[in-house]
Amino acid sequence: MSGATQFDERLRSSAFAYLRAVQLSTGGPVRYVEVADFKFEGERVPLMATQQGIRKPHQLIAALSIRTAYTANPERRPYDDIPGPDGLLRYKWRGENPDHYENRAMREAFKHGLPLIWFQGISSGVYLPVFPVWLVAEERALHQFAVAVNLDQKQELQTSVVDLDLRRTYHERIVKERVHQPVFRARVLSAYEGKCAICRLRHAELLDAAHIRSDADGGAPVVTNGISLCKIHHAAYDTNLLGIDTDYRVQMRPDLLVETDGPTLKHTLQELHATKLELPRQRAARPDRDLLAERFEQFEAAK
Repeated sequence: MSGATQFDERLRSSAFAYLRAVQLSTGGPVRYVEVADFKFEGERVPLMATQQGIRKPHQLIAALSIRTAYTANPERRPYDDIPGPDGLLRYKWRGENPDHYENRAMREAFKHGLPLIWFQGISSGVYLPVFPVWLVAEERALHQFAVAVNLDQKQELQTSVVDLDLRRTYHERIVKERVHQPVFRARVLSAYEGKCAICRLRHAELLDAAHIRSDADGGAPVVTNGISLCKIHHAAYDTNLLGIDTDYRVQMRPDLLVETDGPTLKHTLQELHATKLELPRQRAARPDRDLLAERFEQFEAAK
């Protein structure tokens, strides 16, 4: 291993430790200014590019981070965050020139098996870091790299699995757990400004991104298919103790309203009957009314 490669690996290890410390203070999501002051051996090394998607510091032999920009339009999925037929995520080149210095930097990370940070946009200027990730293949004809999002996924690619469907299913599960679910949660909680849409609780550790249409029914991990709910209201929504109609109004199950069971039931559920959700400021992030109607039908049928 060359001295340059050893230096590169030491810097990455230090950068990952720094980023984890930043996330402890922010709760997970980060902004550029929060990851721009990392220093290694006395020299400043910002972890994220300011304009481009690919960050290759001059101190390193290869790319350090990649970035997927946030879009407020849920219909516009980022082109560089699309799974391939094998279930692995892809990340596009910078343009179509294979010799662009950013593409060469990505190729060096692939060649040396170096880990990167993937900054996933969750709102304007806010990102959820997914790391470490590895580039595990280059598809030149499609101008992209295949990305393994954890070490198990990377190592699984080195096995001689014959059942390709089984391999794809495995990769899809890892991507869902490692990227889609945490990014979905971060985007939904960011849209609702970190509070429960029903009771306004602001403790992030007690909040979930509730699906309107469930994963099992093909619900997409987009903000308009999610509502920020505390764990009690999430459980109540999933079990049809409460419903949310197309006017964004909370409806409690009738038998729940006449039940007597102490202060938790009274203040957490009964008193919130007929109240309205506190919606995201951005209209494009508000719950899809068609999805709410579909889900409210299930609530009505369960009464």
